[in-house]
Amino acid sequence: MANDGDYYEILGIDRSATEEEIASAYRKTARKYHPDLNPGNEEAVEKFKLAAEAFNVLKDKEKREIYDRYGKAGLERNGDPGAFRDVSDIFGAFGDFFGGAFGDVFGGGRSAGPRPGGDVRCGVTLDLHEAAKGVVKEIKFRRREVCPTCGGTGAKPGTKPETCKYCGGRGRIQQSTGIFSIQTTCPKCGGRGQVIASPCADCRGSGLVVKEVTREVHIPAGVDSGIRLRMTEEGDRSPNGGVPGDCYVLIQIKKHPLFRREGQDLVCQIPIGYAQAALGAEIEAPTLDGVEKVKIPAGTQNGDVIRLKGRGMPTPRRNAVGDLLIQLFIEVPKKITPEHEAILRKLAACEGDSVLKERKSFSASLKEFVKDFFPEKKNDKQQGGDDKKEEKKK
Repeated sequence: MANDGDYYEILGIDRSATEEEIASAYRKTARKYHPDLNPGNEEAVEKFKLAAEAFNVLKDKEKREIYDRYGKAGLERNGDPGAFRDVSDIFGAFGDFFGGAFGDVFGGGRSAGPRPGGDVRCGVTLDLHEAAKGVVKEIKFRRREVCPTCGGTGAKPGTKPETCKYCGGRGRIQQSTGIFSIQTTCPKCGGRGQVIASPCADCRGSGLVVKEVTREVHIPAGVDSGIRLRMTEEGDRSPNGGVPGDCYVLIQIKKHPLFRREGQDLVCQIPIGYAQAALGAEIEAPTLDGVEKVKIPAGTQNGDVIRLKGRGMPTPRRNAVGDLLIQLFIEVPKKITPEHEAILRKLAACEGDSVLKERKSFSASLKEFVKDFFPEKKNDKQQGGDDKKEEKKK
């Protein structure tokens, strides 16, 4: 372990520094002494290593407690060598910590390692009642599994992959431009660090084969079309031991014959007769829990809405439920019996004697509209006489 300086002094921070302050100080120090920015400066390289050593200890809560109590000797007794052998070890440990700006531009990318598996997608269709109550669905989808013939190596049985000579097995190649170094994926091996001279016949060298699998997915109550559920690590397998990908399940809700969904509210349009609207009535209305009786007040107008609180769709993972909106529209029959016709004519006569307030208001507005936008035209005879008078004047 290097013995030059106190870790807190190396990073220029107080002993009470937070995790964010430690990380920020390391970024600043590492950039200052980065080998690519200090070519040929061995002192800068050593300071770069010391900064990484300090960060490696102070970022870890357990290591930091040991260091604060016993110093570097305590870490050595605990079996932690602390120091990095060379700069490449630092890039391998902390390359991802800096992101693209540090890892790719300064050459801090990691050497080839286990690649994670890819994500897969599938869909499931629910009816409205399943979406409202929540359901467990069995789904089938295809994903790539490790090839049983080659065990994921991609090589023909009896052979094995060879180290890529182009990148030396790193999976990446480095190009220098002045003080900067840029790393790119090796074009020869595609980043695997190995090449296959004799590929497996079953997986064609990929190390993976497609297989259909069956799983159960738990769908929470209140989901809507377009929502994606993630099944962790149910995606493609990794051919070389990496973390499997995820499976994303896309939800689709079938159209319901009675209900229209508006967010977490449900809308149901119900036709009623003129007499029911005028006199009031009690009707049967559908809900997600069955048929329910609803009172219509006298004088109901076309388009009026009756709101049933808490009878809509639940909100996923929240203790909230939408409403059911009963939208009423007055249905006019296309055909009527002579008896109905006689009653309606009698009603029309009664309405003629005492026209309703709204209808009076509309009639007055209509007359004003015609007067303002469509002035009364003169009749043809009057217009002809006016034309002859004009000719005599000429």
